Amino acid sequence: YVVALIDLAEGPRITAQLTDIEPGQVKIGMPVEMVIRKISEEGERGVIVYGYKFRPPLRQ
Repeated sequence: YVVALIDLAEGPRITAQLTDIEPGQVKIGMPVEMVIRKISEEGERGVIVYGYKFRPPLRQ
């Protein structure tokens, strides 16, 4: 998977995983939007952990 530095509109810069994109398609400065996705499935109880990832926007 791809990890990127994301500059949020509010000012902070965060590190986050990109989804729905091939590594070769990633460009510096490209627009992205936040989505909630499955991060992991943990242990014998199968606890599913959700969190934020970023993807190219569906609409531009």
